[in-house]
Formats: sequence, structure tokens, C-alpha cells
Amino acid sequence: MLSAGLPQGTVPRLERPGPLRERVYEALLELMTTRALRPGQHLVESELAGHLGVSRQPVREALQRLNTEGWVDLRPAQGAFVHESTEEEADQLLSVRTLLEAEAARLAAANSGTAGIAALEELCAKGEQAVADDDVDLVVATNAAFHAQVMELAGNAVLSGLAGQVDRRVRWYYTPVARRRGARSWIEHRALIEAISARDEQRATEIMRSHTEHTRSTYHQREER
Repeated sequence: MLSAGLPQGTVPRLERPGPLRERVYEALLELMTTRALRPGQHLVESELAGHLGVSRQPVREALQRLNTEGWVDLRPAQGAFVHESTEEEADQLLSVRTLLEAEAARLAAANSGTAGIAALEELCAKGEQAVADDDVDLVVATNAAFHAQVMELAGNAVLSGLAGQVDRRVRWYYTPVARRRGARSWIEHRALIEAISARDEQRATEIMRSHTEHTRSTYHQREER
């Protein structure tokens, strides 16, 4: 157990082969995305290295990269800390997400076929069950998979690439409100599936825009824990 407070069993195993610094980076990024490493948490190189079974050098390189990408704050004479997002940062990112997702929904309604609708239905059922089981980690992962599937059905590689750049941060912001969004989020997903299935581009756009805006407002209204 890290003194920083990593829950038991949350540290991923580093698969081989592959550049060690890349694998350490991915492991730390996933721990921050899921909030196993929480905002403001002190990141001690030696402890992280010991937990991941590597030397301190790839951990140091990963932390420097994460600092460049805005996930980690390096403070002189204090060390590394998980970045604490401001409300303005959250608002900017979630606003951009709304634009990307709304266009993806429109294109999905225009392009999707039977197989794509079936994939959305399957993910929706999985998400609904995760909510019923109060499995927040699975809710977050399934929500991300659902939105990724809509993006895939859109069939626009550029749009998908842009969405991929913000995907982890969306998961990071969604995690603390996933339980509060609860079943309502999946009711909205069901409505979106219906619009896409009906090839109603305008309705799909409106539902997705409303859906993502609900998440954004819920994040700003959340109770700090």
C-alpha cells in the first residue's frame, strides 16, 4: 500500500514487451483517470516505482510527460502532485465535448446500420445493470464505451481523433458524478439510440447536446468530497 493512499488492487500490471517509460506513463494515466490517484495527491517517485516494480527513472520520465500534458503539477521543492482542475478548465473541456459528441450523434443517425444499433443496445443494457449494481467503475467505463461507439458509427476519422484527445479527461470529470447521474444518464442513452435508429439526425443531435450538457451542469453542481 502506498502511503499516498492507492487502494489495494488498483495498480495495473505492466505488460511486456514495449518501452518501459510508455507503459509506466499509461499505468499512471489510467490511475489518475479513474481517480485511484486523486486530485491533489502527492506522487512520490520511490513509492510509485516500488508499486509498479520499476526503477525511479521511468517514473520520473512519466511524471514529466504528465506534467506537460496537464495531468500532474510539479512544484519546486515539493514534488509532483495530481493536478486539481479548476471549474473553468472543466467547463471549457466539457463544452468542447458537447460540440464533438453532438456532431457524432448526427452522423451516427445518418450512417449507422443494424449492427451498430445492436452494439449500442448491448452497451446500454450493460450500463443499466452497472447502475443497478452500484458499480461506479463499470458505469464510467461503459459510458465511455457507449460514447466511443457513437463516435465510431459517425464514421469521421478526424472527429474521432479529436474526441480521442479528450476522452480520458471526460472520464476523469465524469467519475465523481457518475453515481449522481445514475439511471437518468442511461434513459438519455436509450432515447439517443431510438433517434439514431430512426435516422433522425436533428433529434439525435438535440438529445446528445442535452445529454452532455446535463453531465456538465451536474459536474458543476456536485458536492465536493
